[in-house]
Amino acid sequence: MFEPSYEWRSQWGYHPDPSIFNPEKLDTDQWLRTAKAAGAAYAVLVAKHCSGFSLWPTEAHDYSVKSTPWRDGQGDIVGDFISSCHRYGIRPGLYYSTSANGYFQVDNPGVVKPYDVKAQERYNEAVMQQITELWTNYGELFEIWFDGGTLPPEQGGPDVRSRLLELQPQAVCFQGPKEMSSLIRWIGNEDGVAPNPCWSTTDIISNTIHTELGAEEEVGECPQYGAGNPNGSVWAPGEADMPNRKPNQWFWMEGEDQLLYPVEELVECYYNSVGSNTNLLIGMVIDNRGLVPDADVEQFTAFGQEITRRFDTSQEVTSGEGEVVELIFPSPTEINHIVMMEQIAEGERIRSYRLEALVNGQWKLIVQGQSVGHKRIVRMETVEATSVRLTVDEAVAMPLIRKLAAFHVL
Repeated sequence: MFEPSYEWRSQWGYHPDPSIFNPEKLDTDQWLRTAKAAGAAYAVLVAKHCSGFSLWPTEAHDYSVKSTPWRDGQGDIVGDFISSCHRYGIRPGLYYSTSANGYFQVDNPGVVKPYDVKAQERYNEAVMQQITELWTNYGELFEIWFDGGTLPPEQGGPDVRSRLLELQPQAVCFQGPKEMSSLIRWIGNEDGVAPNPCWSTTDIISNTIHTELGAEEEVGECPQYGAGNPNGSVWAPGEADMPNRKPNQWFWMEGEDQLLYPVEELVECYYNSVGSNTNLLIGMVIDNRGLVPDADVEQFTAFGQEITRRFDTSQEVTSGEGEVVELIFPSPTEINHIVMMEQIAEGERIRSYRLEALVNGQWKLIVQGQSVGHKRIVRMETVEATSVRLTVDEAVAMPLIRKLAAFHVL
């Protein structure tokens, strides 16, 4: 299906021949069934990674599925993926890297190496052709993923933001142009671990990396980028991405099933991402058959079952508004997890809070924290409580609690 030794960045001018691409059992329904079993609400297909090879029959060049023996050059993996998403009730997204492309000898931040004005113009034209195809031919997209951001036209890049605003104005954009109404940001690592606190607002977003910070690698060293800023001017919640194989193994290689994260480690990442006010995006490898490997299907399915087991049924749940929201049990009840959610459509209002449990007639402090946002999961020692109390010590407006729920996880 591909050459395991291929390194696009160190092999300028060489590209694996498309004739080696022939995943005869490719089944996007199997991919999305697996994602559904894991509990996914949306999925993002890597339509073109850094090699430049494109998974749809693009008109921009011949380095795509149309030049392969797979389905006699008539296949379209992007189209199949989108159809499977709709079939399984999963929102579709597409990854398209504008910042790197081995086929055009382009590297971060989207510049032809060595730089040549005419070659840069040709690359920019190809990018515009491809994003137009992706954002026009496959319907409304839930998320568009820019790896490394986009080089703006004023710095010599293609005019991605204008085309995006024209064709997919409602899409959530990861590391996308700041003009978009729905942005989501990188949290600074690929380990599935968000900072604590982690705010939904920020002042630093991806397409300003090269102008505001000077170099992309500095982003990971900027605390505000990963953690956000409670007083930030831009609404851009975090998305924590990670592969399902370690260490940092995003691609399938034969004989590497032992690199799969144990389910308990994926669950820990869930706590440290979803439970810390971010989305969790887990990489899913596809093998040389064109399928999610059997071991990975088992892993994703077990992960989804474990999250459901832990959080499907609460001991008690309530909602409310104001500085104090109390969850009262009908009788003394064992609990060891508390889930809090703000009414995020009205903004992230809480700046600091206390959680307490009423145990044997005495209020016991569970935790003091700062951000809640979309979701905060608190783990604690098992106690037998008659009530749980959320007290908001600081807020920028009336606290609106969408959910306060207690669980007993064995």
